[in-house]
Amino acid sequence: MKTLIVEDDFTSRLLLQEILKKYGETHIAVNGKEAVEAVRLALESGEHYRLICLDIMMPEMDGHEALTEIRSLEKAKGLDVTDGARVIMTTAMDDMKNVGKAYYNLCDAYLAKPIQKAKLLEELASLKLLP
Repeated sequence: MKTLIVEDDFTSRLLLQEILKKYGETHIAVNGKEAVEAVRLALESGEHYRLICLDIMMPEMDGHEALTEIRSLEKAKGLDVTDGARVIMTTAMDDMKNVGKAYYNLCDAYLAKPIQKAKLLEELASLKLLP
């Protein structure tokens, strides 16, 4: 499973990478702009991401904006939401406004920080990303 971890916090990136590395290739982006560029390059190569773990609060471009751009890129390549990446928002912001906005922008799951390994693996299983 090709995964993109989008997180500006080093410790959170490290934790997610440690959990996910055994399931396949993991790439890192430290803000939304880098994430959008990584997704664009992956789509152009024909090997798009199966999973994107996306923080909301980041410099330059936040997770909500990045998700909107990512879904637009996927749509332009002919992928609908069911064929594109599964996006799990990973954030400290668990208020209803942000949760609602994330689902409106077509995220697949929402996990509040601190990320718990068991919860993350449960979400991956429910999204049919684990064997």
